[in-house]
Amino acid sequence: MTDRRTDPTTDRSTDLTTVAAGLDAEDPLAGYRDRFLPADGVVAYLDGNSLGRPLRATAERMERFVRADWGTRLIRGWDEGWVDRPRSLGDRIGSAALGAAPGQVVVADSTTVLLYKLARAAVDQQAAAGRREIVVDTDNFPTDRYVLEGIAAERGAVLRWITSDPAAGVTPEQVAAVVGPDTALVLLSHVAYRSGFLADAPAITRTAHDAGALVLWDLSHSVGSVPVRLDAWGADLAVGCGYKYLGGGPGAPAFGYLAARHTTTLRQPITGWFGHRAPFAMGPGHEPAPDVRALLSGTPPVLASVPLECGVELLEQAGIDAVRAKSVRLTRFALDLADTLLAPHGVTVASPRDPDRRGGHVTLRREDFAQVNARLWERGVIPDFRAPDGIRIGLAPLSTSFAEVLAGMTALAEEVAR
Repeated sequence: MTDRRTDPTTDRSTDLTTVAAGLDAEDPLAGYRDRFLPADGVVAYLDGNSLGRPLRATAERMERFVRADWGTRLIRGWDEGWVDRPRSLGDRIGSAALGAAPGQVVVADSTTVLLYKLARAAVDQQAAAGRREIVVDTDNFPTDRYVLEGIAAERGAVLRWITSDPAAGVTPEQVAAVVGPDTALVLLSHVAYRSGFLADAPAITRTAHDAGALVLWDLSHSVGSVPVRLDAWGADLAVGCGYKYLGGGPGAPAFGYLAARHTTTLRQPITGWFGHRAPFAMGPGHEPAPDVRALLSGTPPVLASVPLECGVELLEQAGIDAVRAKSVRLTRFALDLADTLLAPHGVTVASPRDPDRRGGHVTLRREDFAQVNARLWERGVIPDFRAPDGIRIGLAPLSTSFAEVLAGMTALAEEVAR
């Protein structure tokens, strides 16, 4: 066995431990980590870009909601605030994370259902002008591609595919090359789920608008991690999930953004009673609400929105710009560790080096990473695997420490060296 006193790896690890401790000591958001519930047996949780950790306040708030709000107010709760919850919580998400003025965001459904509603509404409106093409990239998240394939089949539309590099993302130049007088909708992810590539949303939105197309942004991997400025971009539509950086828990309701200028012209296809102008009038025929409430269909998921509200409150307190600043530091630290500890073992980086083009996670590649990821989980180190050969290091700034990143990356280095 190597003498640890002279082993250069040990010396390097000691230096890295000091670096991580220094970064944690300088972290202005360090105190937020104590607000999350501890996870027994977990050495490093590096999957916050897939499912955020639960807050202590969430457990307390859920019990209080069941015992008090639901348990004592019962059906009176609808008249005491539940009816307005989709829009009031949507406004808070819009303000804290989306750069959206009030009255343009609602909380409802799943990401897939809201994506369908918004995309279908856009395609139907644009069909009146003879526009039949929908632009999407080949490496977008599967639900985005599947939903658009279904809409194209329903409405006789044509999909125009941008072939994107999984290690990069879609550029404004690629969009400009495919949009034109027949383009109805461009649907892209702000942060690519596989590589973490951060798209140039303002430029892409302008390019699509210059061609007369509408733009729908999937914000699932950016909301709560990367500042979003929907109003400033001139975005038309957006959707995103609540269970990643927003900490809403597994299956948390999603949010949908409908720019105010479209609220009276775009008509979503699932015309349920809660999107009615007067839902409790119970009258004949559907009259859509004259505002963003028209995106609603069925009864809102009030209970499921409680954890999401807790996560949004935390983001409001920390501030999205501070969260982004730490996210950049965390991902840079992970890349430095990858270069130092993993590159000698054939691990490559599949995420942008430029922080202006990098979201909140880093993807690493090696052909045996499916097996490596399984061994890491057995050790209490939890990243996630994305086929065919990628491990994503998902770094949630409010719950992840630099020491935790080092522990996880060190374990990964040990496994790839086996």
